[in-house]
Amino acid sequence: MNANNISDFFSIYWFLPDTFKNFEWENLWALHLLWIIPILMLLRKFIKILKNPVLELSLPGIVSQNNPWTYLRLVPTLFFILATWMVAVAIARPQKSNERVEQYTEGIDIMMVLDISESMDLQDFRPNRLEAAKETAIEFINGRFGDRIGMVIFSGEAYSLAPLTTDYALLTDLIKDISFNMMDAKGTAIGSALAAGTNRMREAESKSKVMILLSDGENNAGNVDPIFAAELAAAFDIKIYSIAVGKDGMVPYGVDFFGRPQMIESYLDETTLREIAKIGSGKFYRASDDDALERIFDEIDTLEKAEIIESRYKETNDYYRVYLFWAMLCFLLWLGFKSTFFNNFLLD
Repeated sequence: MNANNISDFFSIYWFLPDTFKNFEWENLWALHLLWIIPILMLLRKFIKILKNPVLELSLPGIVSQNNPWTYLRLVPTLFFILATWMVAVAIARPQKSNERVEQYTEGIDIMMVLDISESMDLQDFRPNRLEAAKETAIEFINGRFGDRIGMVIFSGEAYSLAPLTTDYALLTDLIKDISFNMMDAKGTAIGSALAAGTNRMREAESKSKVMILLSDGENNAGNVDPIFAAELAAAFDIKIYSIAVGKDGMVPYGVDFFGRPQMIESYLDETTLREIAKIGSGKFYRASDDDALERIFDEIDTLEKAEIIESRYKETNDYYRVYLFWAMLCFLLWLGFKSTFFNNFLLD
């Protein structure tokens, strides 16, 4: 309720307990006057009695001690106390505030480029390299806010699985469905994958564009050179983070007829991935297990955070005028009553 009109001042709303609970008090200390004032008045009366003891006589008629009309002598004092109380409440500055917070972020465009070649089925990650990469990518996506994220998958050729989008639920479902049989072409076409990701991002108007390349092999397919593709991406101001997944040497791959783990040799072209990251003004990472891959994505998540701009709008309404109005009214009533036949009990 707002006290915009004088008629609003007479509402009982201003004296309800819930109203006082909902107020914010600018000068909370002033509310102590509500109990200090009556104590001071009683103390003044007590001291006056001690200094000037008098014998009060019972008179017949309206001022008889047995006559209920005698209690009317308390009326002026009551209005005086109410007036001082209202002044105390006004000094405490009762307020109500409406605060509105607006958050704005320009967001970042992120294209994830994921290798799904046969070598991603090696089991130095749990359960294999591809599933570990998918799980970590989903966790990364769910931790973002306001960013557009897309997905390119590749083996011997590249395929744009999802354009840049903020529909994280849809993107998560698409990533969960990624499998090795989605492409027929064999090999690892890193250059083609980078070119496909750049093509998806080249017309984006965001200030920050990021590509995350995750691969476990060397470029041995496609018709685009990886270094040329990285330079093309850099020309469109796309930063590239490259992640080499897996270990060099012998790594587990399935089991033999007797249930024993089979080992297969793994080779990774780290030099090319490092050069791609350097050209793309990003960073190169080597992930040798699930935990390392998770830490890498956590670091990228920290490095590529969009700045969140927060605006706060606060509107404060003061209600001390209501209580000053009642203080003046009670004070005028006190002046009127004390000039009549009533006697002040504490103020005489």
